[in-house]
Amino acid sequence: MKQGYVYLVGAGPGDPKLLTVKGTECIAKAEVLVYDRLVSKRLLDYAPPTCERIYVGKTPERHTLRQEEINAVLVAKGLQGKTVTRLKGGDPFVFGRGGEEAEALLNAGVPFEVVPGITSAVAAPAYAGIPVTHRDLTSSFIVVTGHEDPAKKETAIQWEHLAQTNATLIFLMGMENLEHIAAALIKNGKAGKTPTALIQWGTCPEQRTLTGELDSIARQAQAAGFTNPAVIIIGEVVRLREKLSWLEKKPLFGKKIIVTRARSQASVLSRRIEDLGGEAWEVPAIELQPPSEPQRLTEALQNIRQCHWLIFTSVNGVAYFFREWAKQGLDIRELAGIELVAIGPATKAALEEKNLRVSWVPDEYRAEKVAELLTGKVQAGQTVLLARAEEARAVLPEALRAMGAEVWDIPVYRTLLGETDRQELRRTLREKQIDAVTFTSSSTVRNFLTLLEGDPSLLREVKIFSIGPVTSQTARELGLTVYKEAAVYTIPGLVSALMEG
Repeated sequence: MKQGYVYLVGAGPGDPKLLTVKGTECIAKAEVLVYDRLVSKRLLDYAPPTCERIYVGKTPERHTLRQEEINAVLVAKGLQGKTVTRLKGGDPFVFGRGGEEAEALLNAGVPFEVVPGITSAVAAPAYAGIPVTHRDLTSSFIVVTGHEDPAKKETAIQWEHLAQTNATLIFLMGMENLEHIAAALIKNGKAGKTPTALIQWGTCPEQRTLTGELDSIARQAQAAGFTNPAVIIIGEVVRLREKLSWLEKKPLFGKKIIVTRARSQASVLSRRIEDLGGEAWEVPAIELQPPSEPQRLTEALQNIRQCHWLIFTSVNGVAYFFREWAKQGLDIRELAGIELVAIGPATKAALEEKNLRVSWVPDEYRAEKVAELLTGKVQAGQTVLLARAEEARAVLPEALRAMGAEVWDIPVYRTLLGETDRQELRRTLREKQIDAVTFTSSSTVRNFLTLLEGDPSLLREVKIFSIGPVTSQTARELGLTVYKEAAVYTIPGLVSALMEG
C-alpha cells in the first residue's frame, strides 16, 4: 500500500480567487478533501470527480465534528494511503488549529505539509479599504482571538498591553464578545473614541463594513445585525477607509448573478461579473455536443467547393465546424472564393483567429438581420451553407430559399440540458439569495426552466437580463418578465445591461 500524505492548506479569507496556486494544485491531486464551513464551495470544483469530500464545518454554536474527531479523520485517511487535502479557511496556522492537526499527524507517523493561506486578519481590512499598517499612523498590528470565554478566571489576553499599544488591534471571530472586548480595552486605558470597524464576510460578495468608535460599536453592531464571521479592527487606520474603500464602489458589488451559459463558455461572462464586484454562480443550463447526424457535416465539407456562401451564427458553430474540418485534414485554402458571413463581432473574431476574412456582419446580431443584409447579394441558384445549432430557428434558411438559393442547413452542434444541483438551485432561489439571472440564448431560457421543474415563480423577485430580442421573446412566452435586454446583442452588451440595472 502506498504511503498517505496530508496537505494542510489555507483556503484564504473567502474570495475563491485568493487561493494560492499551490493550494489549487493540492486540491487537484486530492483523493480525500476535508473542508471547513468558511471555505468557498467553488474551490471544491478543483477536486477530481472521484475525490471523497468530508465536511467538518464549525460554527461558534455547533461543531459538525469536534477537533479531536477531525484529527482522527486525517490520521485514518493518511494511514489508509490516501492523499488528503485538509482545506481550512484563512491560514491553517493563524487560529486555524492547524498546529494541532499537524501534531496528530506527526504522532501517527503520517507525513504532512503546510500550505499557507491569506488570513482574513489582513485580507478583510484590505477589501474594506483599511490598511493594517500605515507609515503615518502605526508600524505594527496584533491579531487576537475574539472568542475567548469572558467568564474565564484567568485570561490569556494581555488587555493592559493591548490597551496601551499604538498597534492596530485585530480580533477574529469576536462578534459575540464584542461588548466585552470593547469594555476590557476601555477599562485598561484605551480611549473610548478610538476608531473601530467591523467587517462581516470579508472579501465575499456579502461583505458588510460598519465603522464607529470603540465605546459605541457594540450597540451599532446589534442594531445592524452584525454576526460572525467578522473581523474587528481597532485603531487609527480605520479612518483611512473613507478614502481608500474600493470594493463597495464597484458597480456590481454585492450582487449574486446566475450565468446559464454552457460551462465551456461561462468563464468570460463570469470573469467580467467578478471584475465588477459581483459573484457569478455558474448554472450551465445547456451542454454542447456534436450533432445527432454528424455525417451531414462530413458530406458538406467534402463538397465545400460547391458553396458560394458560408454563414456562421455563433462562436460555437465556428468551433464545431472547424473541429470536423481538422479531423478530415482539409486545407483552409478550400474556402478561397467563398463569402463568409458572421452574425456578430464575437463570431467574426473567432473566424479571424483562423486567418479568415469575414465579408459581412449585420448591424444587429440575429437571423432576421442576416437575411436582410444578404438580400440582393445572394443570387438565385447559389449554394449557401448554414453552419449552426441543431435547434436553430427556421427564419434564416426560409429567407435564403425565398431568394432562390440552395440552402445546406447543416447542424454542426446541438444543445442538451446541462448538469447542476437542481435542489440547491431551487433552495437558493426560494431563499432569495440571487439578484439576477442572465440568459444568452433561447435554449438557456428553456433549459433553465426545466432545471426549475417548470416553475417560473421562483424567478418572480429576480431580475432577468437577456442578450437580445429573440431570447427575450422566448423568456416572455415561458412566463418570465425580462428586466433588461442588452442594447448590443453580445456578452459585453449583456454586461453593460447588468451595470445599468
